[in-house]
Amino acid sequence: MLRLVEGPAVADVLDPYRGVDRIRPSGGAWVLANMVGGLDGTAAIGGRVGALTGGADAELFRRLRAVADVVLVGAATVRAEGYGPVRLPEDLRAERRAAGRPDVPPVAVVSASLRLDWSSSLFTDAERPTMVVTTPEAAAGPTGPEARRHAEVPEVDPPAGGGGVAVPDLLAALADRGHRVVLCEGGPALLGELVAAGRLDELCLTVAPLVGGDPLPVVRTPPGAPLRGFALRHVALDDGALFLRYEAVPDAR
Repeated sequence: MLRLVEGPAVADVLDPYRGVDRIRPSGGAWVLANMVGGLDGTAAIGGRVGALTGGADAELFRRLRAVADVVLVGAATVRAEGYGPVRLPEDLRAERRAAGRPDVPPVAVVSASLRLDWSSSLFTDAERPTMVVTTPEAAAGPTGPEARRHAEVPEVDPPAGGGGVAVPDLLAALADRGHRVVLCEGGPALLGELVAAGRLDELCLTVAPLVGGDPLPVVRTPPGAPLRGFALRHVALDDGALFLRYEAVPDAR
C-alpha cells in the first residue's frame, strides 16, 4: 500500500491527460470515458450530473474534449443534460490546428429510437455536423427522414441479442470516418456496453465528495457481462474531489 503525498500543483487540468499514447497501430478506435460519481457511486442528482460537478471537474470536462476526434454520448444523456455542440477555447483550438486536426470534434449520439430535439443547438448550431448513430430499422422508420435533415446518420446493426447498436460496429463506423480517439461522456448504460464489449481503453473518473443522489451507477453493465480490470495511471486532488485516470489491463480478471 502506498500513501499519497502532496505534490506540485498542476498548471492546466488537461496536462496529465495530454501525453497519453492513444494511437492504435491497427487504425482502430481508442475509447476513453470521462465520468463523475459521488462517494457512493451515484452518477446523478435529480436526473442530472450537474450537481456532482464543478470547479476543476467542470474545467476538465470542457478541456478533455480537445484530445478527442469525436465525443460519443447516449441519447438519454443528451435529453437529460440538454446537450449542445462542442465549444473549445482558442488555446485548445490552436493546439489542435497545429496538430493538423479540426478546431473541434463533432458529437456522435447513439439512439435506437431517433427521439431527439432536432431544434436544439446540438443540431442547429454545431461547428461540425452532429452524427446520430442508429439501426437500419430506425433509419428506415418514420423519424428517419427528419433525422437525416438535421444530422449525419450512420447505420449500425444491433447486437445479436437485439437492442441498441453493436459496439464493435459502432466504433468501426467512427474509425472509418477518421475518428480514432473516441471520448464517451455516458450515460452509464452506453458506458456499460463499451465495458462489456471490452472496448473501453481508458477511464477518467472524478469522485466527488458527496453522498446521496439517484440510484444510478457510473457504469451500468448488462447482465452477465465479464469483469474487466483497469490499472491506475494518475491521481490528483482538488477541493476534496479525486481525479483518477485508469487504463484497461488486457485479459484481466
